[in-house]
Amino acid sequence: MTEPEITEDLIAAHGLKPDEYERLLEIIGRVPTFTELGIFSAMWNEHCSYKSSKKWLRTLPTTGEQVICGPGENAGVVDIGDGQAVVFKMESHNHPSYIEPYQGAATGVGGILRDVFTMGARPIAAMNALSFGETSHPKTRQLVHGVVEGIGGYGNCFGVPTVGGEVRFHSAYNGNCLVNAFAAGLADADKIFYSAASGVGMPVVYLGAKTGRDGVGGATMASAEFDDTIEEKRPTVQVGDPFTEKRLMEACLELMQTGAVISIQDMGAAGLTCSAVEMGDKGKLGIRLDLDKVPVREEQMSAYEMMLSESQERMLMVLNPEKEDVAKAVFDKWELDFAIVGETIPEDRFVIVHGGEIKADLPLSKLSSEAPEYDRPWVETPPAAPLGEVPAIGPIDGLKALVGSPNYASKAWVYEQYDHMVMADTVRRPGLGGGAVRVHGTQKALVFTSDVTPRYVKANPYEGGKQAVAEAYRNLTAAGAKPLATTDNLNFGNPEKPEIMGQFVGALKGIGEACAALDMPIVSGNVSLYNETDGQGILPTPTIGAVGLLKNARNLIGAAPEEGDLAVLLGNPGSHLGQSAVLAELFGIEEGDAPSVDLKAERKHGVFLRNNRKLVHAATDLGDGGLALAAFEMAAAGGMGVEIESADAGELFGEDQARYLLACGFDEAEELLVLAGGKGIPVAVVGKFGGETVSLGGASAPLSELVDTYRGAFIATVG
Repeated sequence: MTEPEITEDLIAAHGLKPDEYERLLEIIGRVPTFTELGIFSAMWNEHCSYKSSKKWLRTLPTTGEQVICGPGENAGVVDIGDGQAVVFKMESHNHPSYIEPYQGAATGVGGILRDVFTMGARPIAAMNALSFGETSHPKTRQLVHGVVEGIGGYGNCFGVPTVGGEVRFHSAYNGNCLVNAFAAGLADADKIFYSAASGVGMPVVYLGAKTGRDGVGGATMASAEFDDTIEEKRPTVQVGDPFTEKRLMEACLELMQTGAVISIQDMGAAGLTCSAVEMGDKGKLGIRLDLDKVPVREEQMSAYEMMLSESQERMLMVLNPEKEDVAKAVFDKWELDFAIVGETIPEDRFVIVHGGEIKADLPLSKLSSEAPEYDRPWVETPPAAPLGEVPAIGPIDGLKALVGSPNYASKAWVYEQYDHMVMADTVRRPGLGGGAVRVHGTQKALVFTSDVTPRYVKANPYEGGKQAVAEAYRNLTAAGAKPLATTDNLNFGNPEKPEIMGQFVGALKGIGEACAALDMPIVSGNVSLYNETDGQGILPTPTIGAVGLLKNARNLIGAAPEEGDLAVLLGNPGSHLGQSAVLAELFGIEEGDAPSVDLKAERKHGVFLRNNRKLVHAATDLGDGGLALAAFEMAAAGGMGVEIESADAGELFGEDQARYLLACGFDEAEELLVLAGGKGIPVAVVGKFGGETVSLGGASAPLSELVDTYRGAFIATVG
């Protein structure tokens, strides 16, 4: 097959800037082959190299007593006691999901599951955070249906419970939906598997499904803006097979018990290229691959296609040669491909042979750890203009606007398409706060959440970044769990625009400060940039996934109050209406500053709640919609009404931080007030649960009417 001539247009089509191509020429001292150009393009694009974000990612806190493995591996690893560890990560599949919603979302789930079981962990939970355009946009309904069906189709067939997540709609996502997938698994803390190759002359083994042409160039596509050629990018989206992935997981976990695995890496972005280079670079070794031995499902595939294919359900492993027969027997048993396709070499080379010819011979380390790194120019986001005069907000009108919006209505239509009970360890289903899963065979439970408020981040990236972490902390705490650690999925527009890079920098500063203050280090994550179409960027959306631990699942704080419970506010009365949900939904007003986040108060209030969980029947944090929406959601969960005494709009709908709504019996509430007073923590009774109406400051509506709206609004809009 004749290779194309390396032209300026071909270089540009591979996402390489002229100065990056010049750097490539300096490194290899000659014009690259077509395959070599593809390899450099894959390894040096934004998706694989983090070239625009590395500088700022290094500022994040990533260590702690609980951290076994931080960023840099397939997933983060955190100690949960008793010789056990939770392994987790969140990453994006945004561009593929916009082009091909079902397969884009499905393979996003598949990829994050592989990241977890590659480390030796059996997946026990999944979540997703989804952002779509305005509901009236002609593409939104198709995207919602395709993405939700793709997530459910893959996760349900694979057999992992989807226990939480979030869905939002905003016009800023009209041209770029966001699909962020999270997975967590359990492993023995002393049996974690890593990706660094070791030993010279060790066999490099290809595992799993066969290689096809699907996904060729996917990583490069994910590192560019969209324009009117979007439909031409459809072939860059991978196709998933969850049943093959299930077999691959069982085969890998079985193989890991044999002592055969020296190192292992899943084939994700850039497929065979990225997995081989990362394994070699981390082990300071070279890799030689013979592509004639790679199992393929299509005829006459070129070296370029084979190296850049992102076909799913594949792994690359460095194998103990003494265990080759054992390893092959395991994969034969599970009816998966097992092929020795290369070896580790002492030289710093990445050598690709195909059809008896050398198609690539490159210095391996230059492809990974010496990829370009930029200190992009950035400008600080200017202070938000003060919120102007606020129109009068009728308490019930405001609540109806919130519960009737697909942003805040029940997402049951979504999560009911996901199996959240498979494996039989789920102790809190979606829709009731942070999802909780029992650690099988123990009394422990893990609680999971994902959070961000993009309109806050746009108005004030620093405070918005802090708030995303703080809300994750509160969601875990409201379930009674001790927050352990976080993973981040940083979704932004074009980093070459100083104002977008300024959003990124501001948000990272806030995230880092909050993670440090709340002892929730970042242990894994993903950066997704260039989320723009025709120059229109998304809202900055740094999603925070977090994990918390309950030493006894019976200590899980409930989500539903009991008849006659007092409604108790932990934290100060609300007042902040800037960037609030009620103004956006009722009047279309998105103005003012984000609420400020007092991290000392967040920690103090969180510790107080966890220490006094026995006095609380139910709890939720206060965020979008403030006290009014939180009170309604608790009431709806309990099937009873609620009366909140205040009629003040700020107190009802303000989104001030470091606050929880608690449901307590009379005696428990009295004891809680005394304990809080001794510690200088603001706690006050603000109402009572019971009856059949929702009353806010004297205005009321039947609970049943509001619940019907709440449960029907999402499906009526996009279902």
